[in-house]
Amino acid sequence: MIRRLLQTSFCLLFISTTASAQSDDFFGQLNTVVIDAGHGGKDVGCLGASSHEKDIALAIALKFGKYLEEKFESLEVVYTRKTDVFLELDERAKIANRKKADLFVCIHANSASSSAFGTETYVMGLAKSEANLKAAKRENAAILLEDNYRERYENFDPNSPASYIAMTMIQSAYLDQSINFAEKVQTQFRERVGRKDRGVKMAPFLVLHQTTMPSVLIETGFLTNPSEEKFLMSELGQDYMASAIFRAFREYKEELETKNQLLDEQTAEENSAPKVEGNIQLKEVTKEIATKNPTEKIVPQDKEGLVFKVQLVTATKMIDTIPDNFNGLNGVEYYEAGGLYRYTYGEENSWEAASKLQNEVKKNGFEDAFVIAFYHGKRIAVGEAVRLLKQNNKNL
Repeated sequence: MIRRLLQTSFCLLFISTTASAQSDDFFGQLNTVVIDAGHGGKDVGCLGASSHEKDIALAIALKFGKYLEEKFESLEVVYTRKTDVFLELDERAKIANRKKADLFVCIHANSASSSAFGTETYVMGLAKSEANLKAAKRENAAILLEDNYRERYENFDPNSPASYIAMTMIQSAYLDQSINFAEKVQTQFRERVGRKDRGVKMAPFLVLHQTTMPSVLIETGFLTNPSEEKFLMSELGQDYMASAIFRAFREYKEELETKNQLLDEQTAEENSAPKVEGNIQLKEVTKEIATKNPTEKIVPQDKEGLVFKVQLVTATKMIDTIPDNFNGLNGVEYYEAGGLYRYTYGEENSWEAASKLQNEVKKNGFEDAFVIAFYHGKRIAVGEAVRLLKQNNKNL
């Protein structure tokens, strides 16, 4: 039921079978990142009183890349451009896809009225407001400078609402990972650089649409705001913004690789454990999940402390949490963040128990389910949750 519901509604972004297979290996080492400085050459982007978007984006992109190269020796940092050259939108995505990148970071600057200011980070999806759609149209209009753009983009019209509806019906395999990184970027901008946080948003950007990995587009500020333009033009301002994106990346990388390490340790432990005689049929396992009564599940003793849950799916509209809508899972809950609804299952107070539950729900049809953590009711990074667990064990 859940698959039929999600496949027939372009408002809900779920995982396609092909993309799911591609994302199975995602929770490992983060080896390659592609940094895309928006616009370039004859495509100047938006204009400030004294600046061009293409120059601001390139300056911040190069500084961000330098931070990565200095900190992570084994990380491959790929730039779509390092100079003031024109580059087609589809070529930017192709560079990332050819490199089989683990993350795609597109850097831009914004424009609006002179009173608008602040940062916002976009992930691929249906625009929920006219302002978001306007931002996507402005950035996508760069294709009009390309030769044979109608053939290159299959008659996509950056000014046609119908083109955007068709584009956003494509399912996204990496929505949750993209949102995760985007939230970290916005947190760093707000808490470490003191910028106004305009939030994580969804919009149909062509450059994000064609990538096959977690991808974000960062609007670093408004060049049409005199104060913000001055900040973004300054060496110090550019360095602050680049270092904020770097810190978000470092946290994101650490979280993914900590999760992978724990999974490896768990697998090794399971492989070394005595084998249980007999075979458990898959149908019996999924039936047990589907018929589990939420009143019968083991409730963590410290619900106000640290708990792990399994996130099933993210949607732009609410879904009734009845079992019929979630392949029979009883007790599905949801929380809202960034204007999106995240649906979760289970509640465990150990990583091992949560990982086992994750494996069970994957067998029940949710191949891209993943473990998340909450501390005193607030979602925290899995890496931070693991550190808390280790600290608690030391104190016992």
